[in-house]
Amino acid sequence: MLSRLTRPQAVAACALPVVALLATAAFAPLPFAVAQPGMTANVLGENRGTPVITVSGAPTRTPSGQLRMTTIEATGPDTNVRLGDVLGNWFRTDRAVMPHDSVYPTGNDVKEIEKHNAQQMRQSQDAATQAALKYLDLKADHVKVTLKLADVGGPSAGLLFTLGIIDKLDGDGSGGDLTGGRTIAGTGTIDADGKVGAVGGVALKTQAARRDGATVFLVPKAECADARSELPKGLRLIPVTTLKSAVDSLVALEKGKGSVPSC
Repeated sequence: MLSRLTRPQAVAACALPVVALLATAAFAPLPFAVAQPGMTANVLGENRGTPVITVSGAPTRTPSGQLRMTTIEATGPDTNVRLGDVLGNWFRTDRAVMPHDSVYPTGNDVKEIEKHNAQQMRQSQDAATQAALKYLDLKADHVKVTLKLADVGGPSAGLLFTLGIIDKLDGDGSGGDLTGGRTIAGTGTIDADGKVGAVGGVALKTQAARRDGATVFLVPKAECADARSELPKGLRLIPVTTLKSAVDSLVALEKGKGSVPSC
């Protein structure tokens, strides 16, 4: 059939399926989510009028400075992301096109995802409390810690929760503030033994941190390269692997003594 057509006609006939395929791809939903810098919250202060960290059963301090947990804000789990959305955001430094499963690993059901994220947040808060009390050699049956942070899910605030508890109970260990009066932000999971884990989205979280006044950002060491990729001017990166390394770095930074690691 094609042999009887002129060359232009044959090219046109072959191009039609390609055009149709491209048109379909342009409007078909793709397995991606588009993320941007999200909100931050000072765990040493209040969120929506409620203290983020409340401690009873032990003397507490009122620290100066801030410890800001950071988030990313992504398109919803049931939002259709199309080719135009991907192309339009791919080269923006304040956006990230991420695989849908890396943002929402449990699927598209909104209620299921909210339940999953809430569960991860509760587990993160429990681990943060255990890690902080273990670090300070305090017993959980004497000290009660309550953590409340509205509308935030997932485990990535674990490190900052832990540092906030320590700052409220013990500061730098010698009467000063763990923050040294600075606005310090960061991200990272924590387990009960104080091991810090990677979280993802750090290049966007550094932007959120700097936007909200942070000058120092604590980042899981494994994610240093990602954090450097779009690092805002005026934000210092400190890599951490454990709770102890995070506290030691902040104390060294506050006192101006000892080495402070960098990415």
